[in-house]
Amino acid sequence: MKNLLTLSRRTFLAASGALAGGAGLAHATAQGSGIAAENPEQIPLKIGHRAANMKLVGNFDVFKIARRVRGLLGVELQIAAGHPNLFDLDAVRTYKKEANRWGMIIPSLAGVWVKGGSIRSPLAGIDLMQSIRASELLGSSVMLVAFFAENAPNMNEESSYGPVVELLQRAAPFAADVGVTLGLENSLSPADNLKLVDLIDRRNVRVYYDVHNFAHYGHGAEAIPGIGLLGKQRICQVHVKNEDRLISDPGLIDWAGAFAAFNAIEYEGWYVFETSHTSEAQMIEATGKNIDFLKKNCRMPLE
Repeated sequence: MKNLLTLSRRTFLAASGALAGGAGLAHATAQGSGIAAENPEQIPLKIGHRAANMKLVGNFDVFKIARRVRGLLGVELQIAAGHPNLFDLDAVRTYKKEANRWGMIIPSLAGVWVKGGSIRSPLAGIDLMQSIRASELLGSSVMLVAFFAENAPNMNEESSYGPVVELLQRAAPFAADVGVTLGLENSLSPADNLKLVDLIDRRNVRVYYDVHNFAHYGHGAEAIPGIGLLGKQRICQVHVKNEDRLISDPGLIDWAGAFAAFNAIEYEGWYVFETSHTSEAQMIEATGKNIDFLKKNCRMPLE
């Protein structure tokens, strides 16, 4: 088994060393959807599902099963979780082959931290570098970088947010070189996310917007208005969920209102479902209904 660390040891170690500096924090563009829009001048609606919520982490059949959902075009894979995971080059090759075989896109990767790790871990830099490499090999244009609760910085204290800003500033150029955007998903408010990405000040460090999470972490009143606050330039991708319910059902978020807000900023990226499921059959049925609701409410901008 070949680990990603063996691909270019000199280049990798040099990059990891760069990330290890500062405050003590050491440790590919997605293809088009392939489906023409009704209006050829309209940006196509791109819909994916997170493999972890499909309960298919480490399962190469994830694309075959996703293909059974009408209107589903992509799968968001986990990086460090599962066996094998995406630090294994042979696994990466197999995932890439299977995605191509079933005509599916891998728009994004998530789960960058090894077990027990976080953005505050001493080896966070190495986790990021290996994850960027996996993103490059799989042609994923977004890499989700998560930090919640105690791992999220206090944006009122520079001693708390400073190391996070520095780490992501150091990682951003390596990601940019291979066409990868670092999408931040966290428990901060939309206003604090705005402050954070502006402090990082790198074009390929943006927010992976999870409307439901904003409400879950106590920012419900800001969840939908925050879409307009951050705008198209600072939002790279969107998670869609309503726990184990359909997104059309009552929940923490008015999804029709949220989609209207994304329409208003002319968002044109991927919508990735992160809904909970009880079985493959239930996932296929529920996701089909969720896609119908999304298509009814989402409008992609004209080129």
